[in-house]
Amino acid sequence: MMIEPALGAAPFATILTALEAAGEETRLRLLALLLEAELTVSELVAILGQSQPRISRHLKLLAEAGLVERHREGAWAFFAAAHRTPVAELARGLVRHLDPGDSTLLADRARLGEVRAARQAQAERYFAAQAADWDRLRALHAAEERVEAALEAVVGEGPFETVLDLGTGTGRILELLAPKAGRAVGIDGSPAMLSVARSRLEARGWRHVQLRQGDLYALPVERDGYDLVVIAQVLHYLDDPGRALREAARVLRPGGRLVVVDFAPHANEELRSLHAHRRLGFARSEIETLMGEADLAIEAGRDVAPTAPEAGKLTVSLWVGRDRRPNKDRLTTALQKAVA
Repeated sequence: MMIEPALGAAPFATILTALEAAGEETRLRLLALLLEAELTVSELVAILGQSQPRISRHLKLLAEAGLVERHREGAWAFFAAAHRTPVAELARGLVRHLDPGDSTLLADRARLGEVRAARQAQAERYFAAQAADWDRLRALHAAEERVEAALEAVVGEGPFETVLDLGTGTGRILELLAPKAGRAVGIDGSPAMLSVARSRLEARGWRHVQLRQGDLYALPVERDGYDLVVIAQVLHYLDDPGRALREAARVLRPGGRLVVVDFAPHANEELRSLHAHRRLGFARSEIETLMGEADLAIEAGRDVAPTAPEAGKLTVSLWVGRDRRPNKDRLTTALQKAVA
């Protein structure tokens, strides 16, 4: 009789390697910290009070065992607990069994708090320098709260297993959607903006949200990995919006949805000359064509037009495309309901 592997099972050798990697004091402390936050080597050096080569060697062993993952952000490298490896849940189980009142862990968390406070101060300095331009841009279109309400309406209540926010900026879209997600990831090309987003999201205490620096034309995430992908107020900066939508579609799961939020067509040339907008909005027909080329079916669309007090401001449009491949889970659920 053939024995089917249990859900989430991993080969014997993989489990053994992971346990050997975790079975050392510094590496177990690293796992506990990296389940709390994404951290650089220099931050981990400051927290643990050990040398950079020693910390790097421990991280290398943990990464080789599939317990942590590494990603680059400009000149920096961030480390976090692994999410999608065969032993990712093993790391979480080990840390859950640690006594939270242990003096070593308490001291580590206290120093982690100092690192987070330093990040927050840096993010606030950057945002203060950019605030004037940021506020001017937001004042050009329909009220932000109305746009966000429309986004939440088209997205729905969820829950979603995985959410991806492209061009995440300050992380506001993740703030809206992360509570609906089992796991959420934000991608942006700017390390400075990611610093702002990281500080903002860490203040929420969310451990299921990750940030990555990456190119929207070559996303640093897995294919077929996300139920919901959002690209909000980003396409107008790109020289090839269609390529970005095709790449976004590549990472959708079968039956997953892509939500695009951007300006409707307008004639405000100042956005091109002063704020680097390449496109002055998008017509519904153009987005439908681009989504069709990405093999997505248009499901819905709506406009958030300025109200009377907002006369002269720009309309924001939302479009929803769905991956055409059948979602087996949805089909199974529908079949079960039909049989019942």
